[in-house]
Amino acid sequence: MHSVRYLPFVAAMALVVVASNVLVQFPVDATVGPLSLADVLTWGAFTYPFAFLVTDLANRRHGPAMARRIVFVGFMIAVACSIVVPPLLFALGLIDFETAAARLVRIAIASGTAFLTAQLLDVTVFNRLRRRSWWRAPIFGTLAGSVVDTAIFFTVGFSALFAFAGPDDAFALEAAPLLGLLPVEAERWMSWALGDLAVKLLIAAFALIPYRLIAAKWSEPAVA
Repeated sequence: MHSVRYLPFVAAMALVVVASNVLVQFPVDATVGPLSLADVLTWGAFTYPFAFLVTDLANRRHGPAMARRIVFVGFMIAVACSIVVPPLLFALGLIDFETAAARLVRIAIASGTAFLTAQLLDVTVFNRLRRRSWWRAPIFGTLAGSVVDTAIFFTVGFSALFAFAGPDDAFALEAAPLLGLLPVEAERWMSWALGDLAVKLLIAAFALIPYRLIAAKWSEPAVA
């Protein structure tokens, strides 16, 4: 019966990870002035940061041991989705490109490693700050995790330094104006990483609202 209490967190984590792995295949087709958002963002950037909210709420409610278990569930889903979702979307005609199997494995390694490392870091930081003001634990845990997640995923997934993990993405390695509009050029994946991180940080601030509303209804967490 105790496991029933954890199902909402497991279900929420699964929903966020699956949605993010689907939406990351679709660029944001919009412009802001001279900036084409499709060059720096996918829709997955707006859903994935809520994984940190799920982790923090689980930590707040049930303690770090249960939060880590939920993180491991998310890790397994992230790896599976990274391999299964792109071919499925291509078969359904929802995306125009088919990703090579070896490339899918590299993305799965990047996605799984980034998710696991960032979420466990979030748990650690959250627990060190949880006795201070209510907002410090979730905001600093999410900020630390977001930076690490972006750095690991885009470096492992796209940098030529990790070519041993699988084929490179030639388009990602092409030089282009940073963020699509600055006079400085950099490999395109660096602009993707900066855009991804910017959205994560914005949503980290926004996520304080649902965190506060939900956590305010709970008494001190029952540590698992």
